[in-house]
Amino acid sequence: MSLPKDFLWGGATAANQCEGAYDEGGRGLSTVDVIPFGPDRMPVMRGEKKMLACDAEHSYPAHQAIDLYHHYKEDIKLFAEMGFKCYRLSIAWTRILPNGDDDTPNEEGLAFYDSLFDECHKYGIEPLVTICHFDTPIALIKKYGGWKDRRMIGAYLKYCAAIFGRYKNKVKYWLTFNEINMLLHLPFMGAGILFEPGEDPTEVQYRAAHYEIVASAKAVRMAHEMMPGAMVGCMLAAGQYYPRTCSPRDIWAAQEADRDNYFFIDAQARGAYPVWAKKRMERAGIQLDCTPEDEADMQAGTVDFISFSYYSSRCVSADPEMLAKEGASGNAAFGGVKNPYLKTSEWGWAIDPEGLRTTMNSLYDRYQKPLFIVENGLGAVDKVEPDGSIHDSYRIEYMRAHIRALIQAVDEDGLPVMGYTMWGPIDLVSASTGEMKKRYGFIYVDKDNEGNGTLARSRKDSFYWYKKVIATNGEDLED
Repeated sequence: MSLPKDFLWGGATAANQCEGAYDEGGRGLSTVDVIPFGPDRMPVMRGEKKMLACDAEHSYPAHQAIDLYHHYKEDIKLFAEMGFKCYRLSIAWTRILPNGDDDTPNEEGLAFYDSLFDECHKYGIEPLVTICHFDTPIALIKKYGGWKDRRMIGAYLKYCAAIFGRYKNKVKYWLTFNEINMLLHLPFMGAGILFEPGEDPTEVQYRAAHYEIVASAKAVRMAHEMMPGAMVGCMLAAGQYYPRTCSPRDIWAAQEADRDNYFFIDAQARGAYPVWAKKRMERAGIQLDCTPEDEADMQAGTVDFISFSYYSSRCVSADPEMLAKEGASGNAAFGGVKNPYLKTSEWGWAIDPEGLRTTMNSLYDRYQKPLFIVENGLGAVDKVEPDGSIHDSYRIEYMRAHIRALIQAVDEDGLPVMGYTMWGPIDLVSASTGEMKKRYGFIYVDKDNEGNGTLARSRKDSFYWYKKVIATNGEDLED
């Protein structure tokens, strides 16, 4: 068993789930800032309930989050103690361009990330930067309607030029959009989309998808020109769809569900839309605003590697009776049915380490590009013992099984894998539910769902376990 000696072990966070300081340092308002905690959260994320400002009736977990903005030196030191080789983070678009398309970048925002990257390099940690992680500036939603407007491409590239120019000597690895396929599942969170009366939601989503794909391709070309040697990847919310039965209808339903997600990566990795996608849009009467220049940009701006998140596989049925009988899966964004062969997390997400290996092989068979697992983890309720210790054996068990599957994919299947950055090495606000109670971290943060707590950091049992995993390059996965 062996992983490459330069394998990038680490962890992953998103600015909007950990930084806080949403109105400090000249930062402008972004989508996640206005997505509330509670029953309105999912309707807002889906673009069904319009919310472009904060109000007194809701609470907004992202406003303070875990205040990494003021704690980053302490947090990166803890990452270094675990032996991180890589830290995946996102830059907050509105910290750099408060209105999304400002002519002059916000120096205070630029300086913050300068300091953060310097802190990483101080410990030999390689930053992996997500350019846009569910982070559409509110000003651009008001101005253009979010990614349903082509002018968003220019705004995004203005943002890219600012950060590439500033950080070209500090960041080698970049991702253009986080979980780009979430645009089809949570349109407001994914692309700042609000559906207006009379609009065809499917047409709006595919048009927005096209603009993001073109923006990604142009950003890849810009990165290669401005930063020779940089590597730019795409990012997929991955997880193989299984047919619920061996009925041909279920098998077709699973293939179609997979295609919903591959649509984006097919274009980003291959530089053109696949034939099935063109036929699907034709049948739906969707006319993409796709110019010859767009096609040339897509062809010239293919990504260098495929990064993805993996939390669970998914299961789907074409039988309405089974859908009604079985009930939906726990992952509300992706729907589907429960898989009777798998256990689930406390939030109903299927736990399927073998599915990670299956997913990895599917992605590599499809694209033949290096893979990078940039999110994988378990959201769970942690109990703090009277002495302050946290015995999260369930998290260790989950991660051990998934890392074993990763190693099998490398060792037995021969897949090229650049690294593994588990999701939420430090507790942060859950993207799907807005909770702090749903914890992922090796590092506990003293804060609850209501925003109470000292924000003090403490090490869980999994902290020491992951430190050993990294030190042995995955050779020792035992407790």
